[in-house]
Amino acid sequence: MKTDILMVGVGGQGTVLASDILCDVALSAGYDVKKSEIHGMAQRGGSVISHVRIGKKVFSPVIPVGSADILVSFEKMEFLRYFEYINNETILLLNEGKIYPPGAAGGEEKYPDSLIEEKITIFKKYYLLNAFDIADKVFNRKVTSTVMLGKLASVLEIKPDIWKDVISEKVPPKTKGKNIEAFDAGYNT
Repeated sequence: MKTDILMVGVGGQGTVLASDILCDVALSAGYDVKKSEIHGMAQRGGSVISHVRIGKKVFSPVIPVGSADILVSFEKMEFLRYFEYINNETILLLNEGKIYPPGAAGGEEKYPDSLIEEKITIFKKYYLLNAFDIADKVFNRKVTSTVMLGKLASVLEIKPDIWKDVISEKVPPKTKGKNIEAFDAGYNT
């Protein structure tokens, strides 16, 4: 197994924690892992990107352009910013929930719904879920990234028990149960 996973989102969504969990899951499953992340203006709601490369032996933390096997987008529009990383075999996991950028929130610009719908069809496979709604039903939006990890686990060949063990170690103890519930909800969606 060699898998290059690009995780993208908006600051505050848990993209970095999710990529840390993914790395620990892969290590626990016996794989070599390399990770690189860019926070940019994440603290101000800007874009966040994590490259996670999993395999028997991984030499570089950065996914080459056009080489992502899986693109996980924690916000509906974010995958458009990193389109150069996909190829005709890339799988998209897309949270359909929206976080409006300042221009769209203020009404100066339109949210690019039609462009998103057009670009989704380019992917070999895509999975759409409103992780915000799922997270709200389980607990609150703080578990959105765990919902997305559940969906990712359903695509990868790593046992759910390994994911749950790592999630239990990484999240605050008082939210452990809700995060496991969110993971299961994403996995079964």
